[in-house]
Amino acid sequence: MPELDEKFRLLIETLRESEEQFRLLVEGIRDYAIFMLDPEGYVVSWNSGAEAIKGYRAEEIVGQHFSRFYPERDVARRWPWHELKVAREVGRFEDEGWRVRKDGTMFWANVVITALYDREHRLRGFAKVTRDMTERRRVEALEKADLHRTEFLAMLAHELRNPLAPIRNALGLIGPGRPDDATLEWSRSIIERQVTHLSRLVDDLLDVSRITANKITLQREPVEIAQVVAGAVEASQPLIQEKEQLLEVHVPEEPVRVTGDLTRLSQVVLNLLNNAAKYTPEGGHIRLTVERQEGEAVIRVRDTGVGIAADLLPEIFELFTQGERSLDRPEGGLGIGLTLVKRLVELHGGTVQALSEGPGLGTEMIVRLPLLAGDLPADPSKIDRPGQSSASRRILVVDDNRDAAETMSLLLELWGHEVFSAPDGPAALAIAAEHRPEIVLLDIGLPGMTGYEVAQHLREIPGLERVLLVAVTGYGQREDRRRSREAGFEYHLVKPVEPEKLRELINSAFSSE
Repeated sequence: MPELDEKFRLLIETLRESEEQFRLLVEGIRDYAIFMLDPEGYVVSWNSGAEAIKGYRAEEIVGQHFSRFYPERDVARRWPWHELKVAREVGRFEDEGWRVRKDGTMFWANVVITALYDREHRLRGFAKVTRDMTERRRVEALEKADLHRTEFLAMLAHELRNPLAPIRNALGLIGPGRPDDATLEWSRSIIERQVTHLSRLVDDLLDVSRITANKITLQREPVEIAQVVAGAVEASQPLIQEKEQLLEVHVPEEPVRVTGDLTRLSQVVLNLLNNAAKYTPEGGHIRLTVERQEGEAVIRVRDTGVGIAADLLPEIFELFTQGERSLDRPEGGLGIGLTLVKRLVELHGGTVQALSEGPGLGTEMIVRLPLLAGDLPADPSKIDRPGQSSASRRILVVDDNRDAAETMSLLLELWGHEVFSAPDGPAALAIAAEHRPEIVLLDIGLPGMTGYEVAQHLREIPGLERVLLVAVTGYGQREDRRRSREAGFEYHLVKPVEPEKLRELINSAFSSE
């Protein structure tokens, strides 16, 4: 039947033309990688877009398993096979994540995998479409960073104005007339609290800038977690007591030791406690526990506070991230505390995780740190002891800021020390030669003669070769501390100096006598 043969021939020709058109269509698309996989995930076709995005020519990649496009960590957790499994079960899988080009560089990809079945519902393979989203992700990241920066500057202005207002008011009460003792004491407590708050804001800003610039160094040593917790709990008490919250602490009786920096680890736990207290209503409950778990020290801080929304959980440790706030911002803060926690924990080789069942249902923060190898005894010198009283010392305070010098001198005299003061280098050297101080609290940024130069000349005065030199300065970067050590200072204190730290320094410096 010639007529039937002609129709069949035309049908075959039409199918061939359609197939060729489809091939040309797929081959001509360069913005998308479009290729086929067999049922096991091996590449069976490759378009020009795939070559442009991934870098492989067809003859290099056809027959290879598509897992080679994934980072090692994803291959290790068998993520490519998981994608195929989901596509088989539900017909389609979509994801965004990092992928690897032929040259080893990474790009951010949007991936769609579709399972292909024949009429008998037998799996014939998968169609995979990949789009390079790296540039869009970069633009979104810049926009997000710009938004965070704008929000942060607004928060910073707000947070700095808050403590300045009560300080100004307190000074106004002290200034006119002769206020009674109660007013003076009230004003003093206001100024002390707000200056402490300002100092913490500045310290957090400096810390986060050092960490993000990789300019922080840990003083690593065996550390007992109980000691870390004790210091953090003590420092957090004022805020917790102010809000009448219940703090429950559970630490094992047996030692739990890690290798780390005691000060920085205490900062981690303190930030978690303060964060829990800030976002937990008055009368709420905070629970801190420490335990050993599979080679790790695990620190948990659980609260009954406002909780965290599910969409915010993945971002809670990012810089300047905070949840929804009312205009008055009663919780305060700059949104950098948890960023500091994460970076410090990672510097110790650990991890931190935030868990919450949602708004109003509280939050749990979990820090995991590698346990110290072996069972080393605790260092007796690192164990908390009751405060020791020091004998009276001759102390020279050198500072060109008259208010700073006078208040420091009054504080030291209150503790029973004999105190002298000087506004500059030449005066300091003259007083030191006459009175032979045992301790010199020396500002670095003096007019005319720097603190470094004064320190050198002090050592040259007969009888002062072993005088205890303490740098007291507004500069606390790593380079500043290095310079003070090289100049002969035994200690480096950053203004404003906490009175208890100064008292502890004076006591410990002469504790062997």
